Amino acid sequence: MVFRGQMARRRPGRIWPRSARRAGQTLCTLLLGGIIALSEPAFAQTGEDDSGQWSSSAAGTILSAEFTDPTTRYAHAVLGDAVEWGGLTVTVERDDGTVASVEIQLPQDHVFEDLQPRLVDLTLDGQIDAVMVVEADMAKGAALALYGAGGKIAETPHIGQRNRWLAPIGAADLDGDGQVELSYIDRPHLAKTLRIWRFEGGKLTEIATLAGLTNHRIGEDFITSGIRDCGEGPEIITVDATWSRVVASRLKQTAVEARDIGPFSGPETVAKALTCS
Repeated sequence: MVFRGQMARRRPGRIWPRSARRAGQTLCTLLLGGIIALSEPAFAQTGEDDSGQWSSSAAGTILSAEFTDPTTRYAHAVLGDAVEWGGLTVTVERDDGTVASVEIQLPQDHVFEDLQPRLVDLTLDGQIDAVMVVEADMAKGAALALYGAGGKIAETPHIGQRNRWLAPIGAADLDGDGQVELSYIDRPHLAKTLRIWRFEGGKLTEIATLAGLTNHRIGEDFITSGIRDCGEGPEIITVDATWSRVVASRLKQTAVEARDIGPFSGPETVAKALTCS
């Protein structure tokens, strides 16, 4: 299963009482039988297996992921409020059948500036092995990052300036080459540029861009885009820069081919397009 990208609303941002957070962690311990804590976003040990494919050192399948530790330390508020996230909990089923919770805590100058973690199958083998998130450096802006059970796997460069954001679209093998590509809109309110990165050999490499597209307006708690496959291969669905047309984009080697597929009259237009209607 590969995360295709769905229009999802922002999880309500609230500063939880310390007692509530502690209670949630205790419940997690009782249910899962163990918590592994990672105090900073160190890069996970990764490498290639005997087939030459990327593999994670942390054995097991990711079952779920959620943001934790709401924080107001980065008051960008691009998603409608000033609450972002300081932590990430990843639930993993190990090879022996046991289930564990991995808690990742960001340093104080980073936050997850995002709606929700997205589960990704990086090896296209049917098992979820990564989580895709927007991670913002408070001085350098947002980056798209991949986390596994062992910590951070890879990330794109940060945009380079505070209060600059990117809006994820999804992850899929966009060109049929057997490698997963990640897509997002770089600065959807300013640059309005589609960027596509390929994950290969444990690294992310940018392979294609296209200007004139967007998927988010300031203050909205949802992202208006996704990836669909209507029988002829994956297509990225976004809106044009003027918010007047719905656009379908395909990756062709190192270029993006885009076509107008109809007028935009609201988020439901893109939602309908994603169902191939």
